[in-house]
Amino acid sequence: MPITPDTKNWTWAVERRCEECGFDPRGFSNQDVPPTIRKNAAAWVPILQRDDVAIRPSDDRWSDLEYACHVRGVYRLFLERLVLMLSEDNPSFQNWDQDETAVAERYDLQDPSTVSDELVRAASSLADKFQTVSGTEWLRPGVRSDGSAYTITSLGALALHDPIHHLWDVSRSA
Repeated sequence: MPITPDTKNWTWAVERRCEECGFDPRGFSNQDVPPTIRKNAAAWVPILQRDDVAIRPSDDRWSDLEYACHVRGVYRLFLERLVLMLSEDNPSFQNWDQDETAVAERYDLQDPSTVSDELVRAASSLADKFQTVSGTEWLRPGVRSDGSAYTITSLGALALHDPIHHLWDVSRSA
């Protein structure tokens, strides 16, 4: 059975607790975003050193390597969006199809060591940029291609939930 593309709208994760991974955005302040991103990235390093990192636990689930590639992509994408939100008034974000990206970039064939280094660098860049945000900048808006509106605060919550959720995904299959 092939992986079914994820078409869920995850924007609810900026308002309430995720029943699967336990992430609750109400438990985080804006100042928690950078260190939490760094902590999450560090947790991926030993996962990417596992001998079975590229093996899917089932045909319909990504391998730990594929999840890590996705998290690296999330960190990169959110950095782009954060930069836009800080430099433009109410920018529109292009759609990002995570499943299409996984296939096009061959997540399943990437080198785990390279992915580890790139994931940590991408997380560090995003955390560094979030550290520059202050005061009312946290309220600056942006809009996703589906019309979902964000502030930098809610973008930060999503930037935490997605990698935390996927760390939970790989931890439960270990």
